[in-house]
Amino acid sequence: MYSDKMLLFALCLIPLLGVVLSVKAQAQERASLHQSLDLHAMTVESDVIEWRRDIHANPELSNREFRTAALVADHLRSLGMEVQTEIAHTGVVGFLQGGKPGPIVALRADMDALPVTEMVDLPFASKVRTTYNGMDVGVMHACGHDTHTAILMGVASVMAAMKDELPGSIKFIFQPAEEGAPAGEEGGAELMLREGAFEDPTPEVIFGLHVWPERVGQISYLPGPFMASADELHITITGRQTHGAVPWGGVDPIVVGSQVVLGLQTIASRQLDVTATPSIITVGTFHGGVRSNIIPDEVKLTGTIRTFLPEVREEIEERIRHTVEHIATSAGATAEVQINYGYPVTVNDPDLTLQMIPSLERVSDSVSQAAKITGAEDFSYFANEVPGLFIFLGIAPPEADLETVPRNHSPYFYVDESALITGVRALSSLAVDYMVDQGSE
Repeated sequence: MYSDKMLLFALCLIPLLGVVLSVKAQAQERASLHQSLDLHAMTVESDVIEWRRDIHANPELSNREFRTAALVADHLRSLGMEVQTEIAHTGVVGFLQGGKPGPIVALRADMDALPVTEMVDLPFASKVRTTYNGMDVGVMHACGHDTHTAILMGVASVMAAMKDELPGSIKFIFQPAEEGAPAGEEGGAELMLREGAFEDPTPEVIFGLHVWPERVGQISYLPGPFMASADELHITITGRQTHGAVPWGGVDPIVVGSQVVLGLQTIASRQLDVTATPSIITVGTFHGGVRSNIIPDEVKLTGTIRTFLPEVREEIEERIRHTVEHIATSAGATAEVQINYGYPVTVNDPDLTLQMIPSLERVSDSVSQAAKITGAEDFSYFANEVPGLFIFLGIAPPEADLETVPRNHSPYFYVDESALITGVRALSSLAVDYMVDQGSE
């Protein structure tokens, strides 16, 4: 009887022992990959900085990233990757087949610059000028996409050097036109997806990052809705032209438009539950009239709408139309409302985010949850297809005043390049750790 009990006990222990051994093997594999990753990352830091400076000095606007795309494609080919080019005009996708079976992970960087004249005194400052919307403009990487591209090129070098050790494969996605395609053109993440960026093969998850004026090396994230959707608002109000001295002889669309601007502000503050989720309606332009003593026939307003939930996005559109049309009707005017949907909400998959926090904490001693960001990102299109995680990387120098430091899109935007290697290690660790975690399931 005693021996039977012992045998039964031993049999019960076998599955538990298997779990223990599996966890131990996973920990050993992870430690070995981390050691290799960190060693290879140290060797690419100077290359990443050199690439960043080269791209920064030679910025290109959306859908015109020809030089940058060629630089990226040549680098990926030099690492032995399969490379696709001209996806969504200038996009580049590289595929690295790992030495062991496992999941496919996508990593994304954007490549385009902005029509901004650089004011930072750097030896590699942009002197590029071009024509944008019929105007002669300076061109600058004022949003840090030069760093995103250089960081992902560095990750490609690190992962290629570890190819035989990788328990999975990686898609490197270098995207054009994140800042928006030129008028009359398509571009960006949405077009890359339509042209097959996620096909043959399809990744399981996607990771990306954005530099931000936080303390250098800091990493921030937020599970769930992180960055807002961004929709364009166009309003045309039609009255009846008359002499400015006889306003009762017509219908004044300027007064109606002014009431509309004020009325729109009551939607977010008085008609929606402000404790549930933030939303913003901003009127950015107001055009009407040609002379001080003529009340015009019409005025045109444009603006932006920012929300964090799809249902709020729909509700706010309905409330805008209701508010604008009824204000116009009450004054004897008519109103036309057009809303052009832009980037959707950028959502960090909650489970994936929590799973990957240890990977971020391994590469930075300053990792924290962020507040919601009312800016928008077309990484959102990728994260709508597969679970995604988008993080922010601090690039403000240690001595900078974070209250006044120039922010993204400023002509004085500045990057402390010591943060770039943290970005390389962060994206590399996210990819490797996800592969190991999935292989253990």
